Amino acid sequence: MNIEQAVAEIGNAEEVAGLPTAWRWSPRSRFMFFLAMDVDGRWAYQMNSLDVHDEGLTRSVLEFARHHSLGREPGAKPFTVATGFSYGTYRFDSVAAAAPPVHGYHHGRNESLNEVVSAVFPAYQCEFRGDENLEEAVLRFKRMLRPTIISRPPVPYLRMRYENTRTKGGSVGPSRGFTTHDVLLRELGLLEGAPGSFVEFENSLGEVWNVGWNGSWLVNGTAEGVPPSEGWVAAALGISVKVR
Repeated sequence: MNIEQAVAEIGNAEEVAGLPTAWRWSPRSRFMFFLAMDVDGRWAYQMNSLDVHDEGLTRSVLEFARHHSLGREPGAKPFTVATGFSYGTYRFDSVAAAAPPVHGYHHGRNESLNEVVSAVFPAYQCEFRGDENLEEAVLRFKRMLRPTIISRPPVPYLRMRYENTRTKGGSVGPSRGFTTHDVLLRELGLLEGAPGSFVEFENSLGEVWNVGWNGSWLVNGTAEGVPPSEGWVAAALGISVKVR
């Protein structure tokens, strides 16, 4: 696969100053795409951004991804994550790479190029568990993480199941499903005054909390005098950064 030739065929790609074998192009208004080829020319790392673009951040992400060969190893997982990243005033602590079957950046246009590209983006460690299967990774990448938004807050890895005897709301089946931080906070807030109700959730480390209300608050079977605070929930999910 000749990556450089494939990029040249895109049409409006231009070289990125100061970053060897890297190009940028805009397929349409609002979007900016950057791609950096690996040192041996056999793999590439691509970062896309929407509406707000920061070339300095993008260059730093691509350099970090290239240094760590993110997603390039044989049998790479749907998500590969390297921690220890930082840039300017941003509060990202990691860079993540989505595998070709997850991102599909060049699907339908150049399948050969698609198969040698990692989709990389600045991220937070709390967003990944490390054992996501392909279906889970596609859901997270395309519908939850918003990897093209460089001002985004953390979207922690969060699975939840719940039942509320007052609202009659609840999840389907015994398994915990992916949800968002705001949904968890909402359902926790609805527990009080609903005897027999519970919210059970799991974080990126596989730790599980079961919060219930039965006249008083219970957390993993232990009585608590006060309801779970937003700070407690954030700590449980590993959200330990202040967002720009």
